[in-house]
Amino acid sequence: MAQNSDAHALTRLINAAFEVERLFIAGDRIDRNGALKYLSTGQFLLLEEANALVGCVYLEKHDDHMYLGLLSIDPVLQGNGLGRRLMDAAEEFAINAGCVAMDLRTISQRKDIQPFYEHLGYVVTNMSPIPPEIPMAIPGRFVHMSKALCKSRSAP
Repeated sequence: MAQNSDAHALTRLINAAFEVERLFIAGDRIDRNGALKYLSTGQFLLLEEANALVGCVYLEKHDDHMYLGLLSIDPVLQGNGLGRRLMDAAEEFAINAGCVAMDLRTISQRKDIQPFYEHLGYVVTNMSPIPPEIPMAIPGRFVHMSKALCKSRSAP
């Protein structure tokens, strides 16, 4: 679990992982104050290798659903199964927190990421407008996805 002292490292990792979105969204994905705000409303699961932060995912509980966001893997290490490891850990965390479903959203321009989530069992549940305060270079929509969580996953 991340602490406030991890805010700088989280900011650096998330912005590097979301660099691909600069084609659609102007500016950094997050700043240090944004990371601290996320730390006050939920938690980040961290993935470290050789004492270096290589991945993270944000989780925030809403009743019996867990919201997942900011899945970030160091761009040099993407495609090596680390995202899947973090997703498995996030789902296990949600099950242990008593959640029955995991919810997330992505942007419609990220044609690369929706199949990843679908492969993990997530289904599109809704589309919604992207608020005007998010500076979009190309118009798009939020794609909301969800997955029912099975409590038997946590059993050996």
